[in-house]
Amino acid sequence: MSSVLKGVRVVEGSAFIAAPMAGMSLAQLGADVIRFDQIGGGIDYNRMPRAKNNGRSLYWTGLNKGKRSLAVDLKNPQGRELIQQLITQPGEQAGIFLTNFAGVKWLTYEALRKHRNDLIKIEISGNYDGSTAVDYTVNCAVGFPFVTGPTSRDKPVNHVLPAWDVTCSLQAALGVTSALMYRQKSGLGQEVKLALSDMALSVVGSLGHIAEAQINGEQRPVNGNFVHGAFGRDFGTRDGRRISAMAISNKQWQVLCKACDLTEKMQQLQSILELDFNIDEHRYEARVSIAEFFERWCQKHTLEQIREIFDTHGVCWDVYQDFIELVAEDPRCSEKNPMFNTVEQPGVGPHLIASTPLSFSEEERKAASPAPVIGQHTDEILADVMGLTSVEIGRLHDEGIVAGAPK
Repeated sequence: MSSVLKGVRVVEGSAFIAAPMAGMSLAQLGADVIRFDQIGGGIDYNRMPRAKNNGRSLYWTGLNKGKRSLAVDLKNPQGRELIQQLITQPGEQAGIFLTNFAGVKWLTYEALRKHRNDLIKIEISGNYDGSTAVDYTVNCAVGFPFVTGPTSRDKPVNHVLPAWDVTCSLQAALGVTSALMYRQKSGLGQEVKLALSDMALSVVGSLGHIAEAQINGEQRPVNGNFVHGAFGRDFGTRDGRRISAMAISNKQWQVLCKACDLTEKMQQLQSILELDFNIDEHRYEARVSIAEFFERWCQKHTLEQIREIFDTHGVCWDVYQDFIELVAEDPRCSEKNPMFNTVEQPGVGPHLIASTPLSFSEEERKAASPAPVIGQHTDEILADVMGLTSVEIGRLHDEGIVAGAPK
């Protein structure tokens, strides 16, 4: 964690990935992010993967690190009123609401502004018109499944990384800080809307895919594991591992050839093909022929031999790892990396947890904090943030409007 956003309070009502990850990103930068949930947990509280020891969701705990938790009966009008009051509490750096609960009437911008005129609300939706979409439905519509997978495939191929949820989460966090800066200068709050499909289309356009289709009238080919427009691919090693080697720039190309002792052969090949491999388009055009030489070289060397040679020469490369191998073998995914700490996650046990990936020269990156248990901070939020007395808090518990962490 960091303290660059210390003093900022964000109330979060969310489910799934984009909004919770946005709130977590803000919490890792020092913001006080208060997540409210239905008593007993919301629709994603038990989502897979789950811990084998007790079935607690590793998905949910992974996305809610460093937050405080308030458990409320959201079906009860008094519970809803309590949340409205929490969101609109006074304070120069408070009054910020992050959500993907689109269309909930009692959480609309208009309803909340009645309690605080300079409210900031960031709402993530599926499509810009408010209709439903999730990462996987968005991804199928923006072209990538038609250029993903092996060249022999006869149907679109999905990927398992929820790329649009992740990018949307970071854009939403940026929206929070931008709206806060605007309010500090102007005194005005605002509603910020962000559609998952708009996030995806923005990226698709920025990467040139829309212009390629409109201006060139071309569909990008399926390249398998080749990198489009340069030279790079996966290669097998003598001991059965696979690596990825890249040559995006001329320098990287020259270094890769030198490391594999293929400089002379590549010069001969480019002469035969009447190409110039100092031009990335030519390397891309000859990618299949080029790859055969590097494939043969890799097949003669073990992973450790390749590691030593490539690292000595400064090749741009890495090894393919599954998640088990990543955790067991890669020092970047260990406490050697200052982003990671082993943290005791309540209900799960100790494991590596990442703090913010941002490293500030003037701010110490603090150790990561675990995710809360639902209702863990109910009483302290009601008392410290909302100023309720112990008698008032006790009454809310007695009436079943709020709840603490389960015993």
